[in-house]
Amino acid sequence: MDVRQIQAIIPHRPPFLLIDRILEVEPGVRAVGLKNVTMNEPFFAGHFPDFPVMPGVLIVEALAQVGAAAILMVEANRGKIAMFAGIDNLRFRGQVTPGDTLTLSVEIIRLKGPIGKGKAVASVDGKTVVEGEIMFALTDGDGNAGA
Repeated sequence: MDVRQIQAIIPHRPPFLLIDRILEVEPGVRAVGLKNVTMNEPFFAGHFPDFPVMPGVLIVEALAQVGAAAILMVEANRGKIAMFAGIDNLRFRGQVTPGDTLTLSVEIIRLKGPIGKGKAVASVDGKTVVEGEIMFALTDGDGNAGA
């Protein structure tokens, strides 16, 4: 999926759309996406000017967006929003800098009603930089959870 197809599934828009492409997807099961990290990213102006490093929270958000693409491609979930509900056992294992291609993988490991959990791994050149579990709650866009 290219960026236009991604925007047809998830509600995020630049500058907060943090994925450039979805390489693989099994709706409701798993997805693999890419983020090409460039020096033009707005967060590098302040994080850090002399040592640009992608903020860890934005890597986690990029993972969440890939997971949202997987879960929102399920026909019953179209038009909903996947909101963060929690993060478990998350570890940062490396830095992401301009020029890196971030590979983002999320496997949905639990889904019960509108609440789910995904195993998330971000890597650069095959080396894991972030891994953990992300939880989400599906809402209908007005703040109400709905299955």
